[in-house]
Amino acid sequence: MTKADVNLINGIALAFEGDAVYSTYIRRHLIFQGQTKPSQLHRLATHYVSAKAQAMLITKMLDAGLLTEKEEDIYRRGRNANANTKAKNTDIVTYKMSTGFEAVMGYLHMTEQIERLEELIDWCISEVERV
Repeated sequence: MTKADVNLINGIALAFEGDAVYSTYIRRHLIFQGQTKPSQLHRLATHYVSAKAQAMLITKMLDAGLLTEKEEDIYRRGRNANANTKAKNTDIVTYKMSTGFEAVMGYLHMTEQIERLEELIDWCISEVERV
């Protein structure tokens, strides 16, 4: 698959990739912060990776004009995709917004825009830690 082919991947598949990538960065961040107990890591990680947190982050990104036009398109593709699954522990709007957030992360990773991916993830970490 080439970078151009990534534009043909559906939003749910991009979100699947983005979920793993974003979660990995968050886990690494927490470990580098000195967190080592599994229960503590899991509890802290949810502040960053829950559907509610991701919906809040994507809202702030959009409000701040942080995303490129292409990234906004990818967000909408992920948000509007039909997942055929039920949202766990949240409402459907929040779940769809978090799916869009994850799609952006997946798209950036799959197109090897690592610098941009890390820029957005660093911004997300700062925003979560500010709250």
